[in-house]
Amino acid sequence: MVLPIYLYGQPVLRKEAEDIDKDYPDLKQLIQDMYETLTTADGCGLAAPQIGRSIRLFVVDGSELGEDYPDCATFKKAFINPEIIEESDKTATYSEGCLSLPGISENVVRPETIVIRYLDEDFNEHEEEYSGFRARIIEHEYDHLQGNVFTDRISPIRRQFVKGKLSNIAKGKTTARYKTKRQ
Repeated sequence: MVLPIYLYGQPVLRKEAEDIDKDYPDLKQLIQDMYETLTTADGCGLAAPQIGRSIRLFVVDGSELGEDYPDCATFKKAFINPEIIEESDKTATYSEGCLSLPGISENVVRPETIVIRYLDEDFNEHEEEYSGFRARIIEHEYDHLQGNVFTDRISPIRRQFVKGKLSNIAKGKTTARYKTKRQ
């Protein structure tokens, strides 16, 4: 089932998400619904707060990016209760957008490589290193679990430039080509 994506201004996007356990109701179905929502919206990552759930869960699917980023071609997985435990000093800048902030994209500086500990859909623990665009997707979605959005990471002057757009999104004065939830 395609779920509505919560837009900037919704309080759930600014709340730090809570860990879940394997008894979380209908978790497998929720993950499938998140993948379906992500595909319908043409995104590469979706965090639970973006669908109104303040839980530590996000899904990624980089398959559509495979032509430009070959390491993303088979990058599809769910991350439950993730924790980034290491970040490289080396950074990279890339233009990011977000399904919760339609119509906005800005250059964001992030660590090039990360190590993340997480649980998969079957609650098996993993500790893995990611770099390049896969790391960026993870870091972006991880920020959502911390109550942050990518515009929190841009320079103060760029933040001033997007302030009006953010205000319009929060007031419901924006459109998206996918199902959304406004305040």
